[in-house]
Amino acid sequence: MLLFISDLHLQEDRPRLTRGFLDFLEGDATQAEALYILGDFFDVWIGDDAMTPFHQKIATSLKKLADQGTRIYLMHGNRDFLLGQDFCRQAGCQLLKDPCIIQPFSRPYLLSHGDLLCTDDVDYQRMRRILRNPLVSFILTHLPLRWRQKLARKARQTSQLKTRTKADRITEANPQAIRDLMASHQVTDLIHGHTHRPATHEFNLDMPGTDPQTATRYVLGDWSDDQGWKLEMTPDTLQLQAFSF
Repeated sequence: MLLFISDLHLQEDRPRLTRGFLDFLEGDATQAEALYILGDFFDVWIGDDAMTPFHQKIATSLKKLADQGTRIYLMHGNRDFLLGQDFCRQAGCQLLKDPCIIQPFSRPYLLSHGDLLCTDDVDYQRMRRILRNPLVSFILTHLPLRWRQKLARKARQTSQLKTRTKADRITEANPQAIRDLMASHQVTDLIHGHTHRPATHEFNLDMPGTDPQTATRYVLGDWSDDQGWKLEMTPDTLQLQAFSF
């Protein structure tokens, strides 16, 4: 069995959410061959050198699961794109590129955090290209810690304000962007998060050199203080479900 989750937005001032995730690691996750965390694992990340005891606790819990035999994969989200190799070493996990293809049970699946699909949000995509530039990321992680903390607080406040004022269609994945991404990777199954709109979508997909095919997009849900979301994959089933803490 494989498990996929995203958009936990872990933060120290949400202890019920944290406890729910730690219980998940000690329960369902122990039955999985692999756990895929597809971005926005933390609500904010300003560098591996800024880890607090809270972050260390999360890393230690992940490492315990990895040591028990569950492979853990982590993808950057828009909130934690500065997560680096130091954290991954401590947590026993491996960073994935966004997007990437995995092929469990002899079937290819395209994985993404999902923010790159929201192409109607032109301002965000412009900022994303800037922040994901390796030079910019290097500069950000080498700023004094106090500066990074201040920048993170301001960025979070600005993001929350803009999200509230944007139309739903702007923050949703663009249908053509979805088709283009899947066609370019020659896959008919996509798993992503980011939009906080959990659902399973089926649609026709045209790919070069083939007849139209039925494609499926699995959208992971965001976690709250009372509930988590997971996509559970076995050789025979693929089920998106919410679960209470």
